[in-house]
Amino acid sequence: MTIAVLGAASLSAWASPTFNAGSAKVTTAEPKAANASSAEPEASSDEVSSDNATRGESAGPKRADGTPMAPEEIEQLEQLKQTDRAVRQHEMAHQTVGGAYAGGASYDYEVGPDGQRYAVAGEVSIDYGPVPNDPKATIEKMQTVIAAALAPADPSPKDYQVAAQARQYLLEAKLEAAMQTSEMAQARASAEGTTPANDATTDSALNPSNAPSAA
Repeated sequence: MTIAVLGAASLSAWASPTFNAGSAKVTTAEPKAANASSAEPEASSDEVSSDNATRGESAGPKRADGTPMAPEEIEQLEQLKQTDRAVRQHEMAHQTVGGAYAGGASYDYEVGPDGQRYAVAGEVSIDYGPVPNDPKATIEKMQTVIAAALAPADPSPKDYQVAAQARQYLLEAKLEAAMQTSEMAQARASAEGTTPANDATTDSALNPSNAPSAA
């Protein structure tokens, strides 16, 4: 029997011997005849590559009009997606730590090649003013504001500026609180120092016999 190798596909076909009654000899069938009846023609490598490329284009990102994106547009889209995630995480960190002192986030957007909007910048409003006439409350507030301003992994120059201003208010509030504590202590000491004298005078007025005699 004869083994026929078909093309470059590493496939094989076996040709069966046939008996010819006229010549009474065994002959072997031509491999080509067997190939024609038992195998389908194989697609060329160029056709396969073209088909794969077509599938890749149809499965990839598309523009707003539905057409496939160019490689540079795909790269731009990926960069926009990364920026969008980073910006939103940054502002979320401010809001989470800032709590009641932080406002809502606002974003600047850029339209990508797919027609969608992606955040490329953002900001969160935060109240970092001192609490009037309450240094202790101001101290607590400024500590929260500083933590909120520096909460993102990559604080911006504006974030550092807010944190610096909050530190200044924090220092002033600590000084004010210390002064109030000192004044209260002095007032308490003064009150405690004058009370016994007042009591002695009152007691002498009520009981003349207890009044000190002149020398």
